Amino acid sequence: MNTPWQARRLNPPSRLWGSNGVAFGPDGRLYVAQFLAGQISAVDPATGDVDVVVPMDGPVQSPDDLAFGADGSMYIADLVPGRVWRRSPQGEYSLVSTEVKVPNGITCVGDRLFVNEMRPGGRLLELFPDGGEAVVLTEGLALGNAMQLGPDGWLYYPHMMTGQVWRIPPDGGVPEVVAEDVHEPVAVRFDQGGVLHVLSRGVEGIVTRFDLHGSGSRTLVTSGLVGLDNAAFDAENRMFVSSYASGGVTELHPDGRTREIVPRGLDGPYGVTVDLGGTVYVADHYRLVNPTPSDEGDVTTRNLLPPFMHGLATAGGFVHSTSQYGDVHTHDPDLGTTRERATGLDQPVGITVGPNGSLVVAEAGAGRVVAIDDSDTVTVLTEGLGHPMDVAFDTAGRCYVSDDRLGAVLRIREDGTTEVVADGLGAPQGLAVRGDELFTVDVGHRRLWAVSLTTGESRVDAEDLPVGSPPDTTPRTEPGLFTHGMPGSPPPFAGLAVDSDGSLLLSANGEGSVWQLKTSSETGASDDQYGA
Repeated sequence: MNTPWQARRLNPPSRLWGSNGVAFGPDGRLYVAQFLAGQISAVDPATGDVDVVVPMDGPVQSPDDLAFGADGSMYIADLVPGRVWRRSPQGEYSLVSTEVKVPNGITCVGDRLFVNEMRPGGRLLELFPDGGEAVVLTEGLALGNAMQLGPDGWLYYPHMMTGQVWRIPPDGGVPEVVAEDVHEPVAVRFDQGGVLHVLSRGVEGIVTRFDLHGSGSRTLVTSGLVGLDNAAFDAENRMFVSSYASGGVTELHPDGRTREIVPRGLDGPYGVTVDLGGTVYVADHYRLVNPTPSDEGDVTTRNLLPPFMHGLATAGGFVHSTSQYGDVHTHDPDLGTTRERATGLDQPVGITVGPNGSLVVAEAGAGRVVAIDDSDTVTVLTEGLGHPMDVAFDTAGRCYVSDDRLGAVLRIREDGTTEVVADGLGAPQGLAVRGDELFTVDVGHRRLWAVSLTTGESRVDAEDLPVGSPPDTTPRTEPGLFTHGMPGSPPPFAGLAVDSDGSLLLSANGEGSVWQLKTSSETGASDDQYGA
């Protein structure tokens, strides 16, 4: 990093930006679908080595699950655009279907391919890779997800909304309920002995085991792995699990013990903020986390909150958050309660607290900045912007907004008009004010800009930052924010904040970490101590 600042990571880079569907391939490696990253990686379970197989600038936008056919072909459920892909053993892609809505659970039975839909009233279908009209086996799924053929020859699948597990013959028939009152079921998997394992998507990491074809027993194991998503068993009956909320790959033993194969980390990160006590909060889409300030630090999940978290601000002991799906919430970390402040906004991203205590939000989709007062009344401060991403106030109470389409930072006047403070900044997102200087993160050119609020002069303060897409990556078509009434994939957001000691906190979403930036005079440290 070329910069006058010294940098250190508050947590290690992520080796997997989220981990969703997993399946062992013909080569013995564990293949991992990474929904938010838009890529698929292969993990060597012996060494933990990770190789990207389907890159994020490839044809697949949002892979959520995968399966292998008898000939070694990989089949991919591309959730947001509603596509099912075949990737041949030679690495060639072909579309199997564009007619499945929110495809998620996918499995192969020999040469046969089955997929279900993760939506209310979803379908379970058989698809034909070599041509032919899809066959609907059943409808009315209450959010389908990872499924598998059982030892009895039936297909087993969860209803995520109702806490049930169902089964149906692969040739069609009347579906049957297998189990009810299952804790937040997200995936069903059979081990080599035919025991059914149902994974929970909750914070406790619960796995429920059903010995359906033996004793009929039902047992629970609590792993502590946040946000389980999927699992695969190897030939030795070892269970490897993934996490949509924290990524990584972990071996889970029958007694609940775990062994890390690929370390867990951040899915983003998105927004970052720090309270007066120095506690750093990070919005990581599915959860609110605290990174530990050390080079070897981990991240602690504060909560799996109902809203998807993207922008963050703190004030008065509360954490305020936005979700690009339209919501603004206020969270009390001490009580663990969350209050809804606004809904129905058009892609709100950056958030800050104004001098009068109101929440000020950059509403990117609507091209405006809004304020939310104590009574939760929404007022428009300015509109007609290109794509506002973040907001910040200076010590004089003046509001600034970054716009990554205009490539500029603007000041909002009292009458709602705006004036350009700095332009030609590429794609500025995260915004923060420190003294008489304003800083913004340019994700287009991977730079940190500094702008003097007294002279108007701007300069590049850091280059080659790990934000945005990796260098030399071909721009890809971004998956939609919504799909068939369900949440899709949110655009990334590189947040920026100022700590009480004057250091900057950066959401380094190009590597899945949070950076702390200090000037050399502030650190009093050598490059070895603070080199990221």
